Amino acid sequence: MKDTIWNVPGAERSAADRQQADADGFVGRRHEISQVRRILAKTRLLTLTGAGGVGKTRLARRVSRVVPQRYRDGVRLVELATIDDEDLLAPAVAAALGVRDTTPDLVALLIEHLADKQLLLVLDNCEHLLGACARLVHRLLRGTSRLQILATSRQSLGVYGEQVLPVPSLPIPQPGESTRDIARRDAVRLFAERAATTRPGFLVNAANAQAVARLTRHLDGIPLAIELAAVRLRTASVEDLADELDERLEVPAEGGPGTLARHQTLRATMDWSFGLCSSGERRLWERLSMFPGGVDLETAEAVCPGQGLAREDVLDLMIGLVDKSILGGAEQHGTGVRHRMLETIRAYGGEQLPAADAEALRERYIDHYRRLAGRLRADRMEPDQIDRIRTLKPELPNVRVALDLCFGRPVDAPAGLEIAAALWGNWLVAGALSEGRYWLKRGLALVPGSSVTRVMGLWADGLLAHYQGDPAAAADTRECLALARQLRDEAALAFAVQLSGVAALSEGDTRGGIALLEEARTRHRARGDVHAVGITLYFAALFAATTSPDRAAAYGEELVRLCEERNATLFRAYALYAVGMACWEQGDWQQTEARMREVAAFWSVADDRWGLPQCLEALAWTAGARGRYERAARLLGAAHLLWEAVAASPMRLRFQARSHQECAERARRALGAQAYRAAFRDGTRLGLPEAVAYALEEP
Repeated sequence: MKDTIWNVPGAERSAADRQQADADGFVGRRHEISQVRRILAKTRLLTLTGAGGVGKTRLARRVSRVVPQRYRDGVRLVELATIDDEDLLAPAVAAALGVRDTTPDLVALLIEHLADKQLLLVLDNCEHLLGACARLVHRLLRGTSRLQILATSRQSLGVYGEQVLPVPSLPIPQPGESTRDIARRDAVRLFAERAATTRPGFLVNAANAQAVARLTRHLDGIPLAIELAAVRLRTASVEDLADELDERLEVPAEGGPGTLARHQTLRATMDWSFGLCSSGERRLWERLSMFPGGVDLETAEAVCPGQGLAREDVLDLMIGLVDKSILGGAEQHGTGVRHRMLETIRAYGGEQLPAADAEALRERYIDHYRRLAGRLRADRMEPDQIDRIRTLKPELPNVRVALDLCFGRPVDAPAGLEIAAALWGNWLVAGALSEGRYWLKRGLALVPGSSVTRVMGLWADGLLAHYQGDPAAAADTRECLALARQLRDEAALAFAVQLSGVAALSEGDTRGGIALLEEARTRHRARGDVHAVGITLYFAALFAATTSPDRAAAYGEELVRLCEERNATLFRAYALYAVGMACWEQGDWQQTEARMREVAAFWSVADDRWGLPQCLEALAWTAGARGRYERAARLLGAAHLLWEAVAASPMRLRFQARSHQECAERARRALGAQAYRAAFRDGTRLGLPEAVAYALEEP
């Protein structure tokens, strides 16, 4: 992002005055940025502390933009404000790092992934997960050598070796300063920048400088308080605002910065902003505080009306909250537009929400996200599979709230288990297996007895457990099948038999596994569930490739035709991959290469971190079949790096192990051990985009 030179309104500029601002209006903090950079040069853990609204997050984000050149492997930001469960901390870090979550011991996987990385990890808003953050940071730093962590929190983490930098308010004018000196203060510069967006052409000049100085002193230089005040210039002058703050904050006009504690100042400013909203805007502010991931108009209209708030008024009220800077500006997500609240503003709104309104809101919220989870399932053979995944991604923080609400009361627990099970495919594609299983296990613990909901929860948890290689999958599989038979529910029994087939294949029982999947396919077809038929065909095609390639190819081609009939692009990519594997076992490496190149291109766009290493692996084999052994070794190296990121290995996959070994041995013999190692090492140094581009080059 290109920086722009900041212009100080109403004052002459010198070189010292020319501080830069981000496109998002970042102002000042030159001294703090310098301090952070200096401390990071000497320590592995730095925590920025300070009161809410003081600007810790913006400072951390600014630092993350100006220091990447120091870190060979870059900077990664993890937003923790939307996570309330400490068990979801490690999965959130894994997602930010692009680590495929396929193991029960996710922290060990993170340590392995970060072991040789020179990377800055930014953990933003740690205070509500303080103990969990401290434990995770301690393990990560102890298990790695070059990782550095920058945290933001209202209090220190308390980890050995931690350096703490308190983030102060922005510098404010002192009594008696000249117009020029007032205009140069960062608190004033922030006010002027925000005021200019509210009142175009606004300048700090001799006529208003003293009122601006008085106002920023009243607000103690707190950035969030200043921004909320600047919005009021639509309907009031600077002088009127300063006078109003005189009265509301009950401080002398020339009071110093220590007159009120920061949290009292911010609280008073929030009370002031809340009081200036209409009754409808206040109600909507309170209710939108339920959405940590932000909200679009459709969702707000579905969940927020009732108890004195009409659906047809929501749009105008949202516009009013945007105008008052309570709701953030529009963020484009696909074809939709979302608005978010700063965490401090959202927390304030939640405090104001009356208990009676919260109870009614709870029911609408759960119902909305239960229906949304069903509508955005990734395991549906539909044309919009990728759009579903992308649409759900920004909603995940809100889905977590819905799940927490469900599991907070036994009566709502079945709805929570239903949501978690419906999203099993989304957890898988996103690489969030541990998070998915966390919610599924919570639901299963709260939904005992005999029900179809429990059967489907066991089915989803069992599938994810098999992907993780967790022995607990066996218990889920047994109970799922027994319970489905007891209930005599045809749909539940079809899925339970399918899971049993996957379990048998995972344990090496190819004949038994295929027989069970054939039975599951027959049951799914009898019910007309084409989506479940597709999943069953994929498992059958993939796992039968090594022992019965002709049969596997038939399964795969059937799935390809089914996907093309329904224009299901994500399903089709998996089907083509399975066909490619069957072609390889049939000795047709040219067809394998063609399939894998097509699939790799698609999975690269879809950012499928589980599929890509498998494609690169197979393309290494076809390069070896061509006699391109250096290319084969380099692709094996590129695949190796991706395998490590997903805590997997081709040697753990029955349908990959033999071909992997044969390819590596042939390349090593042809090139010699030293040349093979050099080419393999070159492959490991390719980043993901470079590795995919290399794999897609004409062989």
